[in-house]
Amino acid sequence: MTHAPGKYADFEGLREQAVALRRAGLSRRQIRDRLHVDNNDILNRLLEGEPPPEWTKRPNAKDDLRAKARELRLQGWTYDRIQVELGCSKGSISLWVRDLPKPERKRSSEEAAAIARRGWEAKLRVREEERQQTKATAMAEIGDMSDREVLLAGVALYWAEGTKDKPYRRCERLQFVNSDPNVIRFYLRWLDVLGVERERLRFRVSIHESADTTTAEAFWADLAGVDAADFQKATIKRHNPKTNRKNTAEAYKGCLVIRVLGGADLYRRVEGAWYGIVGAAREADHPNRT
Repeated sequence: MTHAPGKYADFEGLREQAVALRRAGLSRRQIRDRLHVDNNDILNRLLEGEPPPEWTKRPNAKDDLRAKARELRLQGWTYDRIQVELGCSKGSISLWVRDLPKPERKRSSEEAAAIARRGWEAKLRVREEERQQTKATAMAEIGDMSDREVLLAGVALYWAEGTKDKPYRRCERLQFVNSDPNVIRFYLRWLDVLGVERERLRFRVSIHESADTTTAEAFWADLAGVDAADFQKATIKRHNPKTNRKNTAEAYKGCLVIRVLGGADLYRRVEGAWYGIVGAAREADHPNRT
């Protein structure tokens, strides 16, 4: 920093004034402003050897915390415990006690891992309880469903999962395939709402060759309330050793294929209903569109 020529030429005279002001109880800032000394090095030299007045000494609020942290560390406390006890940051604790020896590990690594595992398992239990509570609340909010609501939900389900007609492949028939028993139950309820007699339904299992086809057919027949002997020949999926299939457990029962005989007109009704839902949703949302 540059200064005006000769500004501090009379250094001794300036020092006498600075010392007098210091002894009169002025702070560094007050002296600097009084004497127009804007250079900290010069100010330090002017006040060299002169202690600051008592009123300018700020008490260090963390001195007691520091002493307590060191005491606790010497007792073998971890940073986490000290932080909880004193309410200060780990960074401050680290600075205060870094010259002290680390406390001896009181637990083996296996014991520490077991404690951590128990804590994690407890957390997972809480999460699972929250998940189940959310599901239960959502399920209760549905309540009873009218036939119209079942109809609309079933149309959306079929359009997502069922066989559909394509411009390049005419296929106006109602056929549905799924491996989820609850989805199959709902689909059968939907067919009831549509007025489809069970005599018009044909059932077939689609399953991997490694599974028990007979057991699967019995399972699906019981769920649908029909005789397994009436099932059409199962579709067997050949196993590809390059794929890493997950559905190999005993609970695996393949998929159930349900086809409605003479379902072309019914398929057209379902397709029309689907586009009716799409149009109604689009129109209802129109005020929100920009």
